Amino acid sequence: MTDYRIQGSTGEWEVVIGLEVHAQVTSNAKLFSGAATAFGAEPNTQVSLVDAAMPGMLPVPNRECIRQAVRTGMAIDAQINRWSRFDRKNYFYADLPQGYQISQLYHPLVGEGAVEIAPDEKLPDVTKTIGVERIHVEQDAGKLMHDQHPTRSYVDLNRSGVALMEIVSRPDMRSPAEAGAYLRKLRSVLRYVGSCDGNMEEGSMRADVNVSVRKPGPISSENPLGTRTETKNVNSVRFVMAVVEGEAKRQVALLEDGGRVVQETRLYDPDRNETRSMRSKEDAHDYRYFPDPDLLPLELDDAFLDECRASLPELPDAKRKRYETAGVTPYNAGVLTAEVETARWFDALLDEGAPAGPASNWVTGELFGALNRLGKSIGESPVTPNRAAALLALVADGTLSGSLAKQVFEVMLDTGQDPAAIVEERGLKQTSDTGAIEAVIADVLAKNQGQLEQYRGGKEALFGFFVGQTMKAMAGKANPGVVNALLKKALG
Repeated sequence: MTDYRIQGSTGEWEVVIGLEVHAQVTSNAKLFSGAATAFGAEPNTQVSLVDAAMPGMLPVPNRECIRQAVRTGMAIDAQINRWSRFDRKNYFYADLPQGYQISQLYHPLVGEGAVEIAPDEKLPDVTKTIGVERIHVEQDAGKLMHDQHPTRSYVDLNRSGVALMEIVSRPDMRSPAEAGAYLRKLRSVLRYVGSCDGNMEEGSMRADVNVSVRKPGPISSENPLGTRTETKNVNSVRFVMAVVEGEAKRQVALLEDGGRVVQETRLYDPDRNETRSMRSKEDAHDYRYFPDPDLLPLELDDAFLDECRASLPELPDAKRKRYETAGVTPYNAGVLTAEVETARWFDALLDEGAPAGPASNWVTGELFGALNRLGKSIGESPVTPNRAAALLALVADGTLSGSLAKQVFEVMLDTGQDPAAIVEERGLKQTSDTGAIEAVIADVLAKNQGQLEQYRGGKEALFGFFVGQTMKAMAGKANPGVVNALLKKALG
């Protein structure tokens, strides 16, 4: 795998990337209160006294939030810490009612793990392992909403106290493509596990992008890692890749012009496709972390961990290998396992008896093409897995040719009907009647004497012309294999 390089006036530069992904935990209540977490509610309608930091209110950990974070850690083969602790991260901001955020700095719930990525989806077997340093749970802050009035802002505390997993990668990525692949794979894992819905456009998953540049070569005291910047709250894979490329080029230009990179927090402006400085980057001591006195340490027992592990589904990598073993190409297997909804639909298709190889080609070709045209997700497909299996079976047993199957499929998309009923109603059954096919072939040859003479004179490429004319005369209902065999016989 060739590393991504930025060409500057002083030669090539290597980009070093780490991501801190904030994923909202799937739960009906917040991390330390019973308030609801539904997206899109009216401002300040999902706020408990705990979330609003009323005097005397004490936080109580939500067991489901802890369970989901542990399951996520298990899904990336991470170390699960049986003993962890909550800390207070102290800072003042208008949308933080407590004046601190409850997080985990010194003793996180989940330790080191790894995510395997394929940076080029066309080369699914060329992989790279990205280390995960930790996963800790913390509460989200509220949201400031700015009015048109230049001196007025409003605070919505609906998100205050919502449970987040902060998934911190190692600085192991070296290109925008790797950063994008890592974020897509991580989102896929979270969706399979069910610990986060991964809807970046709704803010339930967002990434802080850490970027630095250095000269290529082993990391050493002479050539250390460069000073990094952190671009906050990037909410799409495409934007993450744009941040990496743009910020790396900005740093290279700055360094080559004799300047220096300052450790700072930046924001991404997608309209201008650029990052801009927000504030100097704080260190941990600036937040005056200390153990939260209102919360006991978390201690996980064997029964809880066993239940978490037993609840995990088949994960993307295992599913992909199972598909490949069943005859699916590596590329198709990667496409089919990228999103959990697609994998579930395909599994249902296989459960109906569809052969894995042909079924995967049909799903990634015909079905995806139709759904893209209709603007529908696979969960909204007008064709169910059992009816798709029935259509593939009609092709396999010779009832339908490929072209007839396309016609039947189009009717299925419009009506949702059973394919056998469509074939019967519309007379679309493929024929292998040799007598009928021979009669049509004789007529085709009689009407195309010029082409027949050219073919017999050595222009064998015209064989396809005769096949096409025969199939056209039979409205696509002739068995192509039979047509080919009988044409060869008739042409001598």
